[in-house]
Amino acid sequence: MNKIVVGLSGGVDSSTAAAILHHQGLEVVGVTLWLMKGKGQCCSEGMVDAAQLCEALGIPHHIVDSRDLFQTNIVDYLVAGYGAGITPLPCSQCNKAVKFSPMLHYAQTELGIDRIATGHYARTYFDPATGRYQLRRAIDRNKDQSYFLYDLSQEILAHTLFPLGEQTKTATRRIASELGLHTAEKPESQDLCLIEAHGSMQSFLDNYLAPQPGDIVDQAGKVLGQHDGIHHYTIGQRRGLGIAAAHPLYVIGIDAGRNRVIVGDRTVAQDPECFVQRVNWVSMPPAHAPIHVEVQIRYRSAAVGATIIPLEGDRVRLVFDEPQLSVTPGQAAVWYDGDVLLGGGVIEPAQS
Repeated sequence: MNKIVVGLSGGVDSSTAAAILHHQGLEVVGVTLWLMKGKGQCCSEGMVDAAQLCEALGIPHHIVDSRDLFQTNIVDYLVAGYGAGITPLPCSQCNKAVKFSPMLHYAQTELGIDRIATGHYARTYFDPATGRYQLRRAIDRNKDQSYFLYDLSQEILAHTLFPLGEQTKTATRRIASELGLHTAEKPESQDLCLIEAHGSMQSFLDNYLAPQPGDIVDQAGKVLGQHDGIHHYTIGQRRGLGIAAAHPLYVIGIDAGRNRVIVGDRTVAQDPECFVQRVNWVSMPPAHAPIHVEVQIRYRSAAVGATIIPLEGDRVRLVFDEPQLSVTPGQAAVWYDGDVLLGGGVIEPAQS
């Protein structure tokens, strides 16, 4: 089949992905998900830019109202997490529950099209030895977005193309300019659309969570200062604590039950291990014995050595070669073998 659905946010990356496939002779259909009201790449401005692109290319454009799905899976998910003292990662959740799976379903059931593509910087490869689709880092490591895609299923990967995975961001803008795309010089979007719409994560959360003042304490329970809501803090945070101290202090714990933020110095802010739940094995079958990997515990963090120890169910124990700072419950731990993304999951709160 020569048809493909391309997810269009209105940014230069998705626009260029669509244009590349169109110029390769594929019959491209643009689909934009309406996620929320307000400004932002994925909202009103993005929909207009996506529509203009489709008109310029002479391809159909569909807008799918996904606001309820986004509210339930992202907004409610974030608010509940921050209210409980964890720091959820919305982007991987959004990719799985709001974008890729619903878009493929729409393409297949409403348009009769069996393939989708996006402007993400990542690569896929079918490994005949394992019978699985691998997810790999993009050629441009500075733009690689595989970390956010760790939760995609084999079914999704089998039907997805990433046209930008083999090129750099510089090349993407050059191609967009050469093709005359009006998005060629469009500024880079934020990693998180909610920040674009609300100005900051704190502003977004303040719309849903009322201020609840409480104590900032050390490990012994000594009160060092006050906070105006635990949702304003995250594990590993150093700035903005409002505490005068002889040495830097970090958030090392958030006690939602007692409404307390716990701080300590760098020596106690590092963790030798953590537990990871909701694990999705991507490029390899589930491990049944310990394996050594390179793991990222944040999108912009460097990959570090660690040992994965499989546990019952969809959990693993992650033991770092060296203790790591800012191991944050709710964030994703994603492990690799070189460029190949093996799997990933959600970091559990330390008490669990």
